[in-house]
Amino acid sequence: MSNHQPIQGPSQPGHPPGPAYGGHGAPPHFPPPPGAPPVTPPPGRSPSSHRGAWIGAAATLAAAVIGVVGTYLASGNKSAPQAAPPSATAPAQAPEGEETPTAEAGSGTSSETPSGASSEAPSQTPSGAPSETASETPSGPPPGSVRWQGPLVIAYAEDKDLDAVPPAPSGIAGDDDFAVYPFGDHMLRPDGDTRALVWEGPSKSPSYADCAGVVDTLGTSNDIALKTGLTVCARTGDGHLARLTVKKLDGLASETNGTFDVVVWND
Repeated sequence: MSNHQPIQGPSQPGHPPGPAYGGHGAPPHFPPPPGAPPVTPPPGRSPSSHRGAWIGAAATLAAAVIGVVGTYLASGNKSAPQAAPPSATAPAQAPEGEETPTAEAGSGTSSETPSGASSEAPSQTPSGAPSETASETPSGPPPGSVRWQGPLVIAYAEDKDLDAVPPAPSGIAGDDDFAVYPFGDHMLRPDGDTRALVWEGPSKSPSYADCAGVVDTLGTSNDIALKTGLTVCARTGDGHLARLTVKKLDGLASETNGTFDVVVWND
């Protein structure tokens, strides 16, 4: 025990006994009450030692955090690819409040239509030209045009195909149009789908229109007795109109034949 006795004195009025703390976290010093033993702070527990311990711990923690963050940033910079430099052809950003016209890629022109301009494409038709396209030219010759014209001999057993140019034996049964054979007189026989009739109209030489007006309604496949000067209108197996005028009849039996002035029209 210390040789020094605590100084006794009257307690300070207005301050209750017991610890109280000031603004700096350290207990203020009050004189002990009379008869109380002296108060000795425990070793290593002074306020100043607490403050130093906390400061040291905070410094150690801050150093550890800084080290971890620095390591992470360093590794991130090595692995992350560097950003490409901005393209030199990137369009300049328009000032705030203004719209930037969008342009089609590679076209270099704005997609917006200028104010007051028509959005429709200009007409390609020259001024004053007709708007309707011209009708296409028919692929074949016009109806009524002459397909073949000339003298033609039709003999017995040598049938002729008037759809051929010039008319000739087809060599295929049913494709020929006319045959001549003897039957008392010289006879003309339509072959296959051919239809014919004797022209009895006012004109001596019927035209395309004359034959077209009667052959489809009056023509038959019946045999026709021939004589010089007789005219026959016919519709061939392929649908062509024809006119046959008898010029001469020759031969007997197997030598029977007839010579005709023939016109075949396109139809």
